[in-house]
Amino acid sequence: MPEIDNKRRQFIGYSSLGLLGAVMSGGIIFAPDVSAENKILRPPGALDEKDFLALCIKCGQCLQVCPYHSIHLFDITTIYSMGTPYIDARERACYACEALPCVLACPSGALSHSIEKPEEAKMGVAVLVSQERCLGVQKKSVPKSFIQMIKTTHPHSHELELKVIEKLEAYEDRACTICADLCPLENASLAIEMISHKEGGEMPKIFSGCIGCGVCQELCPATDSAIVIKPRLTYEQYYIEGKKS
Repeated sequence: MPEIDNKRRQFIGYSSLGLLGAVMSGGIIFAPDVSAENKILRPPGALDEKDFLALCIKCGQCLQVCPYHSIHLFDITTIYSMGTPYIDARERACYACEALPCVLACPSGALSHSIEKPEEAKMGVAVLVSQERCLGVQKKSVPKSFIQMIKTTHPHSHELELKVIEKLEAYEDRACTICADLCPLENASLAIEMISHKEGGEMPKIFSGCIGCGVCQELCPATDSAIVIKPRLTYEQYYIEGKKS
């Protein structure tokens, strides 16, 4: 049974005072190149990274209306994109709200109002990066410690978040099919489903309906998620064209 690292999802930030101290003491701060298109999981409807950064006014409206607390704003350590919204799928994924409140709240069009339903929100694509870590393949049950960790470290103050916990609890000590079963899309089978593995057990298979919401990554009970999101890539780019970034 895998050991759950309770610190794996914690966001590590630096205070502005600490940064100021580093500068004053002669330290050099290196800001990562967060403008690179394939590195950041943006909220639903985000335009291409260059256009998104040009239009986003850093108002935080998308964050305020998200019922799952999925959206964060980059802090001063990411100077180029400071104040712009992103999603850390391992901490809290996007749950593909039917009304797309984040898109409706965006006043600048950085989150395109041309999308009207979750299936149109192409945020990225899910990839099974490790069959060795997948509990379904390994025929291991979902540990209670994982569910407890989600309760402890992930937001669950909203009614919708509590429903996620309730659904997860049903998998305790059961074979893991969480990634496929808890996909939030209405037609989840068009995005992901469990298939038989050649050595026994089951593994997730990704289809073109995947929007890259990240729920499969967040709720994967492996210590290091066996399935992850490749932001800004489409199904065709990754699985057909082979753009493995």
